[in-house]
Formats: sequence, structure tokens, C-alpha cells
Amino acid sequence: MSSTTSHFSLVTETPAASPEEAHRHFLAKLSVETDAADVRLDLQRGQDGFILIDARGAQDFEECHIPEAINLPYRKITAASTTHLTKEKLLVVYCWSPGCNAATKAAARLSALGFQVKEMLGGIEYWRREGGPVEGTLGEQAPLVR
Repeated sequence: MSSTTSHFSLVTETPAASPEEAHRHFLAKLSVETDAADVRLDLQRGQDGFILIDARGAQDFEECHIPEAINLPYRKITAASTTHLTKEKLLVVYCWSPGCNAATKAAARLSALGFQVKEMLGGIEYWRREGGPVEGTLGEQAPLVR
């Protein structure tokens, strides 16, 4: 750290939201996001209130995916390709990593079709980093990201 003191703060240059505004923001954020640890714990506990969707391509899914996940590449999401999914359950979508936005694109398409959806932050990369099980032709030997 520098020993000089600045009279200007990059952190406080934009005023912080009020506690009420911040509360609304963070609740809204949690309404569309979840993380690998919460998904894993719910699956371990037998929770069945959501369906896990892998938004990556078919080959990537075949090589390595989270057990119980359904492959639905984001580019193929249409009303016709989702007829097998129920709108009674939350869909949780994931892709490769924080650097991948396929899950975000899938969530946008699915929500436009009337599904409730959350994005699993960190994707399969963070699922694996946190010790989550995977299956597929390459399983644990598959690359973390592409």
C-alpha cells in the first residue's frame, strides 16, 4: 500500500445505494442466480424442485457433465425443443465457467418461453473446483474450460 493519501476515492466516487435499494437489488440478483455449492447440496439432499440444464454443446456434454443434467445447447432452445420440460419446476442452467455466457443466453431464451430460470454461477468449472461429481466419456479428465 502507498503511504500517500489521496483526497479522491474510486470506491466512493459513485454514492452507495440506500440500504433499501441495496436490499431490493441483491434479492433481485438472487432470484436469477444460484451457485454450484447450493446446487450440489440440494442434489445431495434429494431436492427435486429444479431441473439442471447444461447449455453447452452436445460433444462437451457427452465428454463431461453434472449427473442428472439435461443437455440443451442454448442455440437450440425453441418452443419445440423444450416441450419435454415442465414449467412447474425451476430450470437451473450452467455452461463452462464465469467467462462463458451460454448459460445467460439459455436463461434469456428459456425465460422468454415462460420458464422460471436461474443461472448457476461459475459453471461446470466451479462445480468441479468445489469437488462436484461429473460423468461422461472423459469425466474428470475433461478440460475445465474451452
